[in-house]
Amino acid sequence: MTANYRSAPLQATLETLAYRIDRLAIDMEKAELKEYVNLMRRPWGLIWRNFISGLSRGVGIALGFTFFAATIVWLLQILGALNLPVVGDYIADIVRIVQRQLEINPY
Repeated sequence: MTANYRSAPLQATLETLAYRIDRLAIDMEKAELKEYVNLMRRPWGLIWRNFISGLSRGVGIALGFTFFAATIVWLLQILGALNLPVVGDYIADIVRIVQRQLEINPY
C-alpha cells in the first residue's frame, strides 16, 4: 500500500513535467529557434539577407520620395496657375527654380 501512496504524487509530477516539456518544445518551434541558430552559423547568409533588405528599403524610399516630390511640384504648379496675390509669386518662383534645375541636370 505504501508503494501506491508514493507513486501517485510521483506520477502526477512526471505528467506535469512531461506536459511542460511538450509546451517548451512547441514554444521553441514557434520561435523558430532552429532557423535562427542556422542563420547564425552561416554569417554570409545573414549578410546577404541584410544586403537585399537594405537595397529593397533604399529603392522603396527613393520611389516614394520621387512620387511625393512630383506630387508637391504638380500641386505647386496648379496653385501658381491660380495667380493668388502673395502666395502665387512664391510658388511660381519655386516652380521655376525646380524646372530650371531639371533642365540643367537631365537624368
